[in-house]
Amino acid sequence: MTTRRRQTTLRRLHGAIIDLVVLMNLPSRDDDLLAEAGVSLDRALFPLLVGVERFGPIGVGELAERAGRDYTTISRQVAKLAALGLVERRPSPADARVKEAIITAEGRRVTDALDAARQRIAGPALAQWSDRDLMELERLMRRYVDDMFAAADKAADGD
Repeated sequence: MTTRRRQTTLRRLHGAIIDLVVLMNLPSRDDDLLAEAGVSLDRALFPLLVGVERFGPIGVGELAERAGRDYTTISRQVAKLAALGLVERRPSPADARVKEAIITAEGRRVTDALDAARQRIAGPALAQWSDRDLMELERLMRRYVDDMFAAADKAADGD
């Protein structure tokens, strides 16, 4: 691929990623997902609950970083999730000064309902995709994200 063609392709890829992020962050999309899942939860809380389920046990600071939000805001929201019985807060075994969040059985029930709803919502968009195409998209997205994290870690280390 020529340098010019590669630059054009990378620009289009970036545009597609921006479009995906915009789509995934639409408040109405969150409302639709929560309704489809039959879950009554503040729209600001469910991405954090999913983050705790996917990455937990996780410190509140790391969760805030992953969410791109302020530590104090995330700490308050995790406290709300704990009050709802969806997560448990506990000192980290590695560092007792760090409070970790871990999913509860009720929290897992909610994230399972959200996952099922997400699949029902995405189903029509992917209905005409072959299994091979879907697996290839997953493989390439995972590779892209992993490589971007590796590049960010390398840059942070000063390499």
